[in-house]
Amino acid sequence: MKKIYWTLLDHESWKLCLAATDAGLCYVGSPNAPFAELEAWTKKRFPASELIQADARMERYAEAIRNYLRGSRSGFDIPLDMNGTAFQQSVWRELLRIPHGTTCAYSDIADRIGRTSAVRAVGTAIGANPVLIAVPCHRVVGKNGKLTGYRGGMKAKEALLKLEGILAADS
Repeated sequence: MKKIYWTLLDHESWKLCLAATDAGLCYVGSPNAPFAELEAWTKKRFPASELIQADARMERYAEAIRNYLRGSRSGFDIPLDMNGTAFQQSVWRELLRIPHGTTCAYSDIADRIGRTSAVRAVGTAIGANPVLIAVPCHRVVGKNGKLTGYRGGMKAKEALLKLEGILAADS
């Protein structure tokens, strides 16, 4: 049985469930989502697993996210354990290449992975990103520059883009 360790990160207005395997961070939940979201995700992705609350073990991941939310970190050097299809993995790798403080369009990601006509599939893969914030899907916007959906909610996406200076603090 695979062990998945979790903790609740409570930082200012951010309340996030974080989870990791022995290999790395595997999940960052939607802001203020109930623990049930993590349970449902775990049952789907790791059906033969055990969720273990392990605040001390998860501290390195919590501290990395906390530092990002404070504005004292612009990237992550923590190990990730992202479970997905080969296509999803290719999209998620491209998300990691979007520089802090910049955005790109879904079509840009499709072009970069050599699947120009797969823009919708790219959007679906981005929506399935299990590691919000650390894998910066919040930096992907519509081709016209408008903000589009975000698993963590549009308020969270706006807050993250403001934190990175992409959106004005008063917008």
